[in-house]
Amino acid sequence: MTFLKRALQTALLAFTMLLAAAAPPAFGQKPRSIVVLDRIVAVVNDEVITRVDLDERIRTAAMQLKQQGTALPPRAVLEKQILERMITDRVQLQFARETGLRVDDPELDRAIHRIAEQNKLTVPQLREVLEKDGVQFSRFREDIRAEISLSRLREREVENRITVTESEIDNLLQSQQGQDARGDEYNVSHILVTVPENASPEQIQARRARAEQAYAQLKSGADFRQVAASYSEAPDALQGGAMGWREGARLPALFSDALRVIRAGELTPILRSANGFHILRLNERRGSASPVIVRQSLARHILIRTNEIVSEEEARRRLLGLKERLDNQANFAELARVHSEDASAAKGGDLGWISPGDTVPEFERAMDALKPGQISAPVRTQFGWHLVQVLERRDADMSKERQRLTARMALRARKSDESYQEWVRQLRDKAYIEYRLEER
Repeated sequence: MTFLKRALQTALLAFTMLLAAAAPPAFGQKPRSIVVLDRIVAVVNDEVITRVDLDERIRTAAMQLKQQGTALPPRAVLEKQILERMITDRVQLQFARETGLRVDDPELDRAIHRIAEQNKLTVPQLREVLEKDGVQFSRFREDIRAEISLSRLREREVENRITVTESEIDNLLQSQQGQDARGDEYNVSHILVTVPENASPEQIQARRARAEQAYAQLKSGADFRQVAASYSEAPDALQGGAMGWREGARLPALFSDALRVIRAGELTPILRSANGFHILRLNERRGSASPVIVRQSLARHILIRTNEIVSEEEARRRLLGLKERLDNQANFAELARVHSEDASAAKGGDLGWISPGDTVPEFERAMDALKPGQISAPVRTQFGWHLVQVLERRDADMSKERQRLTARMALRARKSDESYQEWVRQLRDKAYIEYRLEER
């Protein structure tokens, strides 16, 4: 539906209500007053956000804040915070639709089924719980559809375009932040006051003044969660600004540098980045530099794949024949070179040293049950049927490998967060947004 159609319908509704209200009362009746059923509080490109939409979101957010034990900010403040979040989401969802991103009903049903399972409920029970809390199940479904769309949009537009090079990992590990990757982790709360792209000096000053107001309230002892809910424009604002535990290297250098020099319970100064003004509170700090010791297995295997020609029973039967030959002193490596159907065949089935989690669970369980030198019975995995042999075991210090993995993940997460915030800001700056919240 285009904005013009929505506007005409809205005008028609208002006109009809006005006529009904203006009609003379029947004999003996009191004059009727005008009752506004709904109205537009914002226009986002060719769509509108209505008062009913906003009130529903406010009610849900208020329930969440109460469950977290966070005092509610003033109604007007909460209204503006929720409306800004709705506008940002609406801009992204419009872009998702325009670029062909869809979440169909079967996929949505599967997601809701998983949510019910996670809460140890059936879907009908989940529906009953929601409706007892005053949440329409149809609205819940559409909210979940929107969350899936936003997640996929971020993945497609931001995360799939992020690369982390080996040289970036080396540079990080050699830097001060690299010491954080091997050392401290931070439990952080965060307030963000955004600054539009190409903002004028007056806009920047107004945004800084807002950040200073929030900072002054925090310094005077106000609850951080309530101030975040009132002032922050970050996605986690209604969670009290809680970022949770983050490795030092996962945080922007601006943040980690400021956190490194303060103690638990203290605030950083107001920090300026390309996205706006930030206030951080360090809730806790902990070390993470202990050695990482894992039990590794040196293993090899023979794999027979199943397909249209080779059935499950045929693959298993062939492996049982090979197992009998191996039990009679046949050479494992030679049989693997001839019979195995994966890249390891050329190496006699050698898989090298395997750490926990490196293989699929069925393979790992079978491998872990073997003693060195022992050969398994045929094992079924998603890749086919295997014979597995463990040659040796060792306890290995994986600290360096873990450091590189942690650094890679930290760099990727940092790039993702920064790129996503910048992408959303640019998308929103291009949108037509009209505020009508103050109209009555």
